[in-house]
Amino acid sequence: MSATTTQVDLETRMSLQDFLYREALALDERRFRDWLEYLAADIRYEVPVRVTREALADWELAPTSRIFDDTKATLEVRVQRLETDFAWAEQPPSRTRHFVTNVVVDPGDVENEYLVQSNCFIYRSRGDEPTPSFYSLFRKDTVRRAATPAGWEIARRWAAFDQSLINAHNMSIFI
Repeated sequence: MSATTTQVDLETRMSLQDFLYREALALDERRFRDWLEYLAADIRYEVPVRVTREALADWELAPTSRIFDDTKATLEVRVQRLETDFAWAEQPPSRTRHFVTNVVVDPGDVENEYLVQSNCFIYRSRGDEPTPSFYSLFRKDTVRRAATPAGWEIARRWAAFDQSLINAHNMSIFI
């Protein structure tokens, strides 16, 4: 990123940070229906697989393999499943805490869209298991102004885990 990057005004930046914090709170409180309202109808929710490779390899994020590659419709199906007794991977339900930090906001390529980059650390525990899971990710969100209660919606979420081996029995949480 160059030093000549167009700056985003403080009010917009703070509003977008607050938006991300409230989105994380909805996930941590298991208010998944509310969380869906933070997402645009045309969202792409993508998490590529990280691969450990030699130092000079061309890539370390798989160009085609994905942990998640969802649309609003598939995310709604995932939420519907969590609301049933058939989401066995979430019995008992996960307890999560999303820590969203290092938020950087830049203007997007389209008017009223912003590229919002952040780091996200997720703590996850389940039932009586003594060992929690920890996930560290880098996220790039495209967020646009919208006629929603929050005033914003996520049009694209791209996130990359820092680790290539995920220490969990399942990956049934949202990033």
